[in-house]
Amino acid sequence: MSTVTIFHNPRCSKSRQTLEIIKDKGIEPEIVEYLKTPPNAAEIERILTLLNKSPRELMRTKESVYKELGLADENDNNKLVTAMVNNPKLIERPIVIANDKAVIGRPPEAVLDII
Repeated sequence: MSTVTIFHNPRCSKSRQTLEIIKDKGIEPEIVEYLKTPPNAAEIERILTLLNKSPRELMRTKESVYKELGLADENDNNKLVTAMVNNPKLIERPIVIANDKAVIGRPPEAVLDII
């Protein structure tokens, strides 16, 4: 099995539940606290490819910074990715990558599809 990576926010209950499911399977994942260590644009692009999602589908559109930056009207995917790089709080969580696949742990049990 390949390395399992979780982009994690310890303050988020869904993120904590997803991490618990992974550990209950006997897997010790690489934990990336993405608010402390944000992914760069290339990492976000890779995650989007693995998820088969557009940048907006990975964004937390209810965050105040989303509105402050006027991202609802932004159609340039590169600018949306840059916004996530510069404001990692915009990135939906948790994201789990395993076996060259990725899921967003909402619901947390979604992780079971790839581990």
